[in-house]
Amino acid sequence: MPDMLVKLYNLPEKQKLLNKLQTQGIRIKRAMTADKHSIVEFVGTHFSENWRNECECAFSQLPVNCYIAVKDKQVIGFACHDVVVKNFFGPTGVLQEYRGLGIGKALLLECLYTMHEDGYGYCIIGWVEEALPFYEKTVGAIVIADSFPGAFQDMIGLE
Repeated sequence: MPDMLVKLYNLPEKQKLLNKLQTQGIRIKRAMTADKHSIVEFVGTHFSENWRNECECAFSQLPVNCYIAVKDKQVIGFACHDVVVKNFFGPTGVLQEYRGLGIGKALLLECLYTMHEDGYGYCIIGWVEEALPFYEKTVGAIVIADSFPGAFQDMIGLE
């Protein structure tokens, strides 16, 4: 499970995708602290307890380092940044029935644009497995050699 590196100074345009999603009733927005419980529960229920913990960390920062995808007043996807360690993207996830619409790409781009605006030149995407081709194609991410377990090496579950 290698890490990947993204150049934040050379990101693809995002507005057309955001507009397209909006015409489908899908809104990408920054999470608000008032929605913390429902977002963290969404992540824990549909993805994993580890991701739930990481998402909860996003709410300890202002503005919150989490973006969400919302349709019909329901969260259908999320993406966090700067929660595992500084300069990292993730975790991120979109409900199975909404995959393939560009929601994951939109969430990724919102986070990466925010990281660039925060002064980062590069971003690390940690522990990429089956999503590796997606990140290569979407944002030109490249694999960082010998990067496993990387920032996660001191995690209790890996000892």
